[in-house]
Amino acid sequence: MIGRLPRTVNVGGKDEPIRTDYRDILNIFSAFNDEDLSKEEKVLVCLRVFYENIEDMDMSLYEEAYNKAIIFMDQGRESKKNTSEPKLMDWEQDENLIFPAVNKVAGMEVRACGYMHWWTFIGYYMGIGESVFSEVINIRSKNQKHKKLEKNEKEFYSKNKDLVDLKVRYSKEEIEEREELKELLGI
Repeated sequence: MIGRLPRTVNVGGKDEPIRTDYRDILNIFSAFNDEDLSKEEKVLVCLRVFYENIEDMDMSLYEEAYNKAIIFMDQGRESKKNTSEPKLMDWEQDENLIFPAVNKVAGMEVRACGYMHWWTFIGYYMGIGESVFSEVINIRSKNQKHKKLEKNEKEFYSKNKDLVDLKVRYSKEEIEEREELKELLGI
């Protein structure tokens, strides 16, 4: 299996065909970040996008199927990530920074490719070196850890706060609650 990119995942003893294009995985990440979707809805979106034949799969296999999808998205590793760590990037917010950096590593415009396996794309992503994206991530990391910024980093940050600061996402209910509170307070 060395050097081969998987196109199936074994669920319940059967190799299930999967969607492996990086765009499909990014769509799943987008659903994971959607504050208006419940956890159950996010899982269902993941399964429907990831598995080509999810409608033929026995529902008793959904939990295993979901776990296998997550492992695939993490390049076949069963990670024990600490989810309490602060977020350093956002695929949607940082899209305009990520793609130029990935393109530089790939030596081509990856969005123009008809198909690119997720593991190939994430390999390019992990190869990102010096770029605006890496500068933004570096400043975010320092800010989150309350580390002092260098003079050039301070200048970059003051000119590009909209790029560096991660936007807070609110659900529709949270937005409505905030608006009601503003109305009550006369703001």
